[in-house]
Amino acid sequence: MSNLFTRTMRAGITYFALVFAAGFVLGSIRVPFLEPRLGERLAELIELPFMFVAILVSARFVIRRFSLPANVRACAVAGFLALGLMVAAEVLLAVVIQDQTLGEYVANRDPVSGSIYLAMLGIFAAMPLVLTQFA
Repeated sequence: MSNLFTRTMRAGITYFALVFAAGFVLGSIRVPFLEPRLGERLAELIELPFMFVAILVSARFVIRRFSLPANVRACAVAGFLALGLMVAAEVLLAVVIQDQTLGEYVANRDPVSGSIYLAMLGIFAAMPLVLTQFA
């Protein structure tokens, strides 16, 4: 395997792990403290800017740490690998821990914050590419 391929895979996995960890920490604050007081929608909307910052900082970190070039393929692969891992983790958490089917998980998402969450997943996948192409 090429050095660039290895760095790209490591970057994608690390990117996923950093953003997932940030989401876990923020969720640990949101669910017990914000949701009971403000409701699910508002609590999730308050969390989103913090997740955006976590995505931005994490993408910058992996680009520098793994020396990802301004190469569309490498950055897209890292971002979409991280996205695939994130979606797999979300599904696993919903199905195993929350004991929901995938359909129930999707149906139970708030239409407003859930739609913004989907947009954030797109931003998450694209951020390594955006930072290398436009920074």
